[in-house]
Amino acid sequence: MPASAQPSAPTPPPVSLQSWGSFHVGGREVVISGQPVREVLFTPGGVPARVDPNGTYLMGGMYAQYMIPANPRGQAPLLLWHGGGLTGVTWETTPDGREGWQNFFLRQGWPTYVSDAVERGRAGWTMIPEQTGGQPLLLTVDNPFERFRIGAGQGSFQRNEVLPGNQFPAERDSYMNFMRQIVPRFTTTDGLTLEAYLALLDRVGPSVVVAHSQAGLFGWRAAQERPDKVRALVLIEPAAIGDIAKVAALRNIPVLMVYGDYIAQDSRWPTIRGNGVRFAEAVRAAGGSVDVVDLPERGIRGNSHMVMMDRNSDRVAQLVQDWLAAKGLHR
Repeated sequence: MPASAQPSAPTPPPVSLQSWGSFHVGGREVVISGQPVREVLFTPGGVPARVDPNGTYLMGGMYAQYMIPANPRGQAPLLLWHGGGLTGVTWETTPDGREGWQNFFLRQGWPTYVSDAVERGRAGWTMIPEQTGGQPLLLTVDNPFERFRIGAGQGSFQRNEVLPGNQFPAERDSYMNFMRQIVPRFTTTDGLTLEAYLALLDRVGPSVVVAHSQAGLFGWRAAQERPDKVRALVLIEPAAIGDIAKVAALRNIPVLMVYGDYIAQDSRWPTIRGNGVRFAEAVRAAGGSVDVVDLPERGIRGNSHMVMMDRNSDRVAQLVQDWLAAKGLHR
């Protein structure tokens, strides 16, 4: 073998499934009136159709895809909830083509449920301002590079400058693969989204919830609203906290909070992390159990906000797996 050649990584064995499918859950009916009727040409060369936008709509539903391993070892299903402006693809694969956390935990024997939250991905879309309460936001290509602690501050995308030792696959092809995942998101549909996640828990039953970023809010709140349905809560860089008035509801739910690297020098994340740690302290004071892990203190360095996509993502997934096993949730 030439000195420059590297041995290829061994191909992982196939994953054997007993079932694999998807469903939609949640949503509410809303009635729209007073809108003008118009004619719409759906297909070039076709015949215009009369479209009356008045009537009853179903909005706020959510998509979920499940994979159940042939020999489950997890003691409950693992629900993977994505962050803002993203979809369940967050968990399926990495921008540079490696297996994502969905595969990692399937290989550990966990039944997995990957969701596309309300108004995202395969969950459907409802542009009804009276119901959404606002306009959707979409990110420019430089925004995540600079805001998700990949690049070294403002202007770093144009300079192609990543933070020292950063683990995110930030070479242009991989980063653009990441940007192809970005979808519009509302900042005004949290109520609808929480309703859908509660409907998911009601359908699936007691589960382990793994939530990233924006979904940290829904993880906390869902556990508070359905404490009998959440066996454990794993929060990967949660961007928000739960209801401080309901911390006692979390007393019997073990919680793991994981934070990546470069937080101290960021303009926003010291405050976000500080809010999360203070909420964890309130949960502990109410009799709950919360473990806060800062990855650099465990010798795991270089993680961006997109921990599950970083090159060392399997090492962090193993940390989560070990924690879940220590809580008696894996055999």
